[in-house]
Amino acid sequence: MSKPARRARRKVRAGVTIKDVARAAGVSPMTVSRVVNGSEYVSDTTRQAVQRAVRDLRYSPNLAARSLASERGERLGLLYGNPSSAYLSEFLVGALDAATRHGVQLVLEKCEPTPVASRRAVRRLVSGAVVGVVLPPPLCESSAVRAELNSARLPVVTVAAGRPAAETMCVRIDDYSAALEMTRYLINLGHQRLAFIKGHPNQSASEERWRGFTAALEEACRARRIDRLPPRIEQGFFSFRSGLDAARKLLAADPAPTAIFASNDDMAAAVIAEAHRRGLDVPRDLTVVGFDDTLIASTIWPELTTIQQPIARMAGEAIDMLVAAVRGEPWAAEAVRPVAARNGLAPRHRLIPHAFISRQSAAEPRPASVPLTGATR
Repeated sequence: MSKPARRARRKVRAGVTIKDVARAAGVSPMTVSRVVNGSEYVSDTTRQAVQRAVRDLRYSPNLAARSLASERGERLGLLYGNPSSAYLSEFLVGALDAATRHGVQLVLEKCEPTPVASRRAVRRLVSGAVVGVVLPPPLCESSAVRAELNSARLPVVTVAAGRPAAETMCVRIDDYSAALEMTRYLINLGHQRLAFIKGHPNQSASEERWRGFTAALEEACRARRIDRLPPRIEQGFFSFRSGLDAARKLLAADPAPTAIFASNDDMAAAVIAEAHRRGLDVPRDLTVVGFDDTLIASTIWPELTTIQQPIARMAGEAIDMLVAAVRGEPWAAEAVRPVAARNGLAPRHRLIPHAFISRQSAAEPRPASVPLTGATR
């Protein structure tokens, strides 16, 4: 063989990457890595396909790079775009704690809520050599984000999706049951005039909470515990500002509601702020309840009755699940509602129990004979 031919052959061999092998074998780069590193968590068919592609392309792994990657640990991506700083801060605490426990790096990438920005954010993560991605809300339900990640063949765990697809890996609570429980509580207190502030319409969890609220009302109507008066509804977007806008409309109504159920704590806190601005006493004149049990729920006055969604725990378990998928290991956590995984390696869904948290913002409705605390509505 001539010298130019040998140089050309060496150049081709050196230019082959793990992504080229993955593309030829029809698998993900992480699967190629598992085969090259001798992992037992790969089917025989997949192993043979990867080995054939390695031979055909004459792929030679960069041992120095593999050693460095092993020392540093895998890089996991976390794509975020949540408008609630309280939710995001708790999520990051749980994710970072779990990443430290597993010895992996967590790469954070902010994503603006447009298809173009979503694709760019995912591509930045992929270019940073992440081997899996966690998607908290609302990005857990972004079709643009999911399509881009599917194209990159990266394992993904979604968090807090209200109605996740059966084939996805996810960690969530039962939003429907939680909202049903909270609404029953308000009805049991004796409230007849209830109002509800919906969550952002781009999240199925918002719809599940709304469904739980209406199901409890219908249940009480059938039992003739409340009148068949339609509840007052306002659209929110999980932000404090949207909660203020909704509260102003609800409290200006005649008759005004005696209890307001907001779909998250930020919006519930805004309702309390607007009630105070109007001179109303919470809970004597108005009961206010929320959802999530973020930090604001226990730092406002009065402290907020709410549904506890264990955000930090959910983030940590999402990291646990993703690490198991990336490393091809069984997932050790006991799932409340496991769904069969590919190759039987890990449950694909994790349903975390929620908790009802009773504090000072809820009480029985004020008797009609007792005047309002505030001078104005």
